[in-house]
Amino acid sequence: MTLIHRERPARTDTRERILAVAHDAIVAKGFDATSVEEIAAGAEISRAGFFYHFPDKNALARALIERQIIEEAAMLGGFIARASELSDDPLQQMLIIMRFMAEGYAEVPGGYVGCILASATYQDRLFDSEVKAANRRAHLAWRERFRGHFERIALAYPPREPVDAGDMADMLSAVIEGGMILARGMGDPQVLVRQVLQARQMVKAVYQRA
Repeated sequence: MTLIHRERPARTDTRERILAVAHDAIVAKGFDATSVEEIAAGAEISRAGFFYHFPDKNALARALIERQIIEEAAMLGGFIARASELSDDPLQQMLIIMRFMAEGYAEVPGGYVGCILASATYQDRLFDSEVKAANRRAHLAWRERFRGHFERIALAYPPREPVDAGDMADMLSAVIEGGMILARGMGDPQVLVRQVLQARQMVKAVYQRA
């Protein structure tokens, strides 16, 4: 659900090449519309080569989700570390993190296409319980990462109205996912950027002292 920049893997790293090709195709079209043959052709391997690394689409989906969890944690960890260097104030740190997110989305050529977690959620009928559990774990990881931050903000800046820290973290996730849908539907990549900045203003309004 968040911005991740990737270098195309080396030709010798077949598994990562498959994941890269599959990711790009799936966020653009969904799991259902992306065939094994298409992924294999994009990765320049045979159909048998695909199945050597991934027995079926469930295995592919689990690998994509697990990769998303790891990469997202590293990326957000970087944002959080940079924000902590710039400010000791928890509210200002959150506002800086959200600014970094918006700037990252704005820099993606052609706009941010979509999220592998959203694709897996929308088409969960295709997957087994392990894929669904991995997807849920990814969403909960986002919630828990930001729940603690919103709890620290509330201690320093009692909110104007009662709010739950976990709900605030979920709101941020919902704004990003919804912004992706709106941006794609309207053909305007900057809708996502504006939605993140609007959410930033809302966070400021909820917590900042008059």
